[in-house]
Amino acid sequence: MATRKTTKKAEAAVAAPVKKPTPVVRTIEKGESNTIEDKLRALYQLQLIDSQVDRIRITRGELPMEVADLEDEIAGLQTRINNYGEEFKAVEEQIKNRKNTIKDAQALIKKYQSQQGSVKNNREFDSLNKEIEYQQLEIQLCEKRIKEYTVDLNEKKLILEASEKTLEGRNQDLQNKKDELDSIIAETEKEEAELTKESNKASDVIEERLLTAYHRIRKNARNGLGVVSITRDACGGCFNKIPPQRQLDIRQRKKVIVCEHCGRILVDAGILDKD
Repeated sequence: MATRKTTKKAEAAVAAPVKKPTPVVRTIEKGESNTIEDKLRALYQLQLIDSQVDRIRITRGELPMEVADLEDEIAGLQTRINNYGEEFKAVEEQIKNRKNTIKDAQALIKKYQSQQGSVKNNREFDSLNKEIEYQQLEIQLCEKRIKEYTVDLNEKKLILEASEKTLEGRNQDLQNKKDELDSIIAETEKEEAELTKESNKASDVIEERLLTAYHRIRKNARNGLGVVSITRDACGGCFNKIPPQRQLDIRQRKKVIVCEHCGRILVDAGILDKD
């Protein structure tokens, strides 16, 4: 199976150092009574941190899915190989039984033939002759079935050999993908751990209702942006124009305002600047 390579874009992202997020202007302790402005700052800070984590995870590309797909395929191949093993045993048992039936039939034929020499009348002779013919037919039927089973067994062996060869290749592909993924994770896990810690710290100071809304918006947004700043008089998420009066309300930071087009939470570009 041809394996997909990590994109150049992902490789470049791995090589580039992770930029540390801008610190929150004023640290808000958990449980402290904070203003709307403080909440917006914390939300925007959280967005910057989460965006950094998203960029790190993008560097992994489709590797985690490829690893999972290969593991599923390998499990399916292994199950198929195991099933063929059981089928081989069943077919071989059938062949063995047919061969035993042939031996029994041949023994009966010899027995009936010896008895024909001491019969007293034609009726007994004909009766033994019919038994001999019946056993000969039984032998022919068993030989036919043995041939059929043998052909079936040979076909299954070819399929088994092909499946085992495919399994060997998939195992090698899986190992290569895992090595590649482990290499990327090793390069980024320290930065991701630090950013995740910062993300949890920022989340602690945001009230549950607002945090839930933020995560819901992020989940539904294609680029993972739940909080965006105004850029060139437009929403930084969907790029639709923001009316001047609404921009003024956003800059005042007295209430949580969302974009009427995409639903993202809007903040002014200078919200993290020192006052």
